[in-house]
Amino acid sequence: MTANVIPPSTRLRQLLTSPDLIVAPGVYDGISARLALEAGFNVLYMSGAATTASMLGQPDLAIATQNDFVQNASMIAGLNPQVPLICDADTGFGGPVMVARTVIAYARAGVAGFHIEDQVQSKRCGHLLGKQIAPSTEFISRIRAAVTARAKLPGNDIVLIARTDAAQTYGLDEALDRLKAAIAAGADVAFLEGVRSEDEVLRTVKELAPTPVLLNIVTGGSTPDFTVADATRMGVKIAIFPLISAIPAIHGIREGLAALKRQGTDVLTARNMGPKHFFEVMGLDEAIQIDKEAGGEAYAAV
Repeated sequence: MTANVIPPSTRLRQLLTSPDLIVAPGVYDGISARLALEAGFNVLYMSGAATTASMLGQPDLAIATQNDFVQNASMIAGLNPQVPLICDADTGFGGPVMVARTVIAYARAGVAGFHIEDQVQSKRCGHLLGKQIAPSTEFISRIRAAVTARAKLPGNDIVLIARTDAAQTYGLDEALDRLKAAIAAGADVAFLEGVRSEDEVLRTVKELAPTPVLLNIVTGGSTPDFTVADATRMGVKIAIFPLISAIPAIHGIREGLAALKRQGTDVLTARNMGPKHFFEVMGLDEAIQIDKEAGGEAYAAV
């Protein structure tokens, strides 16, 4: 990178030291990422659940592979490298060697930060029942593998977020002990999945200070439907909304398809958006400008 361009991971670290809450909407494909950028968000979050749904049409049950996640992350991160992208990395997709490969692949893809969790390899969405938790020693080995891999990447400071799902199975004390051990092993941010109350969030923030805490807000999940104002008041540093684009997409697509089935036209659901306007949302003007600056005339009239 040139001297005046800040790497996305460094930009994320700068935001972590600022007084403001980082609000990262969940994105899962090019359209959702473009719309999040259009809305003005300065950090994005690639949801593993939504990525699995979008790429494979499957539920969040450890079906998507490392390659699926890295491929999607590379595309999203490349849309605007100045906007940091935080990615789900599940369990790291295997033992320490696979965790290390995941870190290297994400770093090369331009990912700014990622989280590693402590479920067993056959994991499931953190807001489903029946989760199985790996031993604490295995979780910390994943964190150490990630830290070691990062240290071997010259000039890369990708942010490592330690996530535990242990609270719902073993209680808050065990979950906090795991996060403290992860921080001691080199994690930069703590992520307590499935918090059940404001008191749990407040205790987590207090006990883990000064380490930043990430709050996962999934409407209708096991965590209360906290707002951005709630997250700010409770003192968390990052608030992610993993399904903020995926669920509205389901409602919108259903509406459009139902209208076509019922009325035989998409005129109403298109809302006057024709192909050119659609492509403009996807970066048409930027593509035209690049061609023009290169001396091309391919898009002089579009």
